[in-house]
Amino acid sequence: MATSGSSAPPAMGETAYRTMLDAVGAFVYTTDIQGKFTFANRLVLDLLRPGLRLEDVIGKAFTDFVSIDEDDELRATDRRVLENGETIEREEANYIHATGELRSYWTTKKPLRDASGAIVGMVGISHDITNKKRLEDRVLRQKELLDTVLENLDALVYMKRADRRIVYANKQLANVFGRSVEDTIGRLDSELMPKEVADRFWVIEQQILTSGQRYAGEQSLVDAQGRKRHYWSVVVPCEDGDGQNALIGLITDITALHDLKEELQQQARTDGLTGCVNRRYFFELAEVEYARSRRHGTPLSLIAIDIDHFKRINDRHGHPVGDIVLQDFVGCCRGLLREIDILARTGGEEFCILLPDTRLEAAGEIAERIRTMTAACHPVDAHPSLQITASFGATELEATDPDFQSLFARADRALYLAKDRGRNCTATLSGS
Repeated sequence: MATSGSSAPPAMGETAYRTMLDAVGAFVYTTDIQGKFTFANRLVLDLLRPGLRLEDVIGKAFTDFVSIDEDDELRATDRRVLENGETIEREEANYIHATGELRSYWTTKKPLRDASGAIVGMVGISHDITNKKRLEDRVLRQKELLDTVLENLDALVYMKRADRRIVYANKQLANVFGRSVEDTIGRLDSELMPKEVADRFWVIEQQILTSGQRYAGEQSLVDAQGRKRHYWSVVVPCEDGDGQNALIGLITDITALHDLKEELQQQARTDGLTGCVNRRYFFELAEVEYARSRRHGTPLSLIAIDIDHFKRINDRHGHPVGDIVLQDFVGCCRGLLREIDILARTGGEEFCILLPDTRLEAAGEIAERIRTMTAACHPVDAHPSLQITASFGATELEATDPDFQSLFARADRALYLAKDRGRNCTATLSGS
């Protein structure tokens, strides 16, 4: 009899237990020591065969309803529970006869013991993870496909968090840094490249994170072999798997295209025979130097040059000899000029030398040194008697010159003065 003021929960009957176990949302069953069912809740019964009653499965084994074929691991698991008393948690897959499908479960199996502690059976609780497993398999296949694409993509691909740490890198990116993918992921950008380079990239990447806008542009990077490579980068802001701000970058190596572009630009600016600046590019550079001289008040001189009687050389000895003469003359000039001086071929046998920060007197002296060296050279071994001379006209930019063309015209007049004086000489002409 209960004492006054106390209460005890009412005993739960077998029917109530079954109702509760039917409602737990998991597959619950018990077996005896031989593995024969002693209980199965509604989910288990419907799984084995829709409409089954508990009486239909009592005393029967799981394999009477479900095929495990040669699944020795499943049998071994049950023996470990029933014989060794282990508690085991594992994933299992079962072929269901009634539905003809393969389903996956996460199962916990524990031994059942009597009052003396002896094992008398087993209790199993399983959760159907078939859909989760299928989703995981699909995600895994998609990841494998994506990895295959990214690893074979002719581009560098990375993901970087807002803390500047790399959280994804494909093989091509890792190769640029001379590392494995595993050794690249997790590192700061400043650990993978010189800090000043990483900081320069980070300035751009911070702007992308702040604005939320996609970026596309050309960048340069020195690879693990010390070679300068050029890339076209597309970087977009995103979130990583933890919801943190991050960036995804896809970088295409355009070094070959960049080099080709540079080569074409060089060809467009350079005289193909002599390697010096061509006429068009010379005037572009001259306009820049003219503006600089005017802005800073610095001197600027120009020398106009003509190889004497060059047509006669071509007519007597042929154009190949004429080409050698021009090349040798350019070589003589370069040996006497500074890096800032601009040597250009402005016509067939006509040249100009623009001399920044140089007065007229010094320009005349430079012209004379080139003239003397040219006359002393014998550029063609097969024609040792061939004598090469040139005429020079030098002038300096004056305050009254309205543009570079006026300086160029005056240098041309000085050149004709030299020719009128019998060639192989230098004439200087000021604007006054």
